[in-house]
Amino acid sequence: MPQLNTSTWFITIMTMLPALYLIMQLKLLNTNYYLNPSQKIPNMQTFNNPWQLKWTKIYLLHLQPQLS
Repeated sequence: MPQLNTSTWFITIMTMLPALYLIMQLKLLNTNYYLNPSQKIPNMQTFNNPWQLKWTKIYLLHLQPQLS
């Protein structure tokens, strides 16, 4: 029965570790980390909407007093 040749395992494992480290570093380099909401600069630009230009009031019929 043939014996398992383990003489190259040490070299294989020792070259695999730096390769995996480099692959993980390259993956982490391409990831985008988003800022916390408190660190974001708020956008102070305001938009004028048509409903903000005039005074409007909504009347709900069930809240009005009953007319007899």
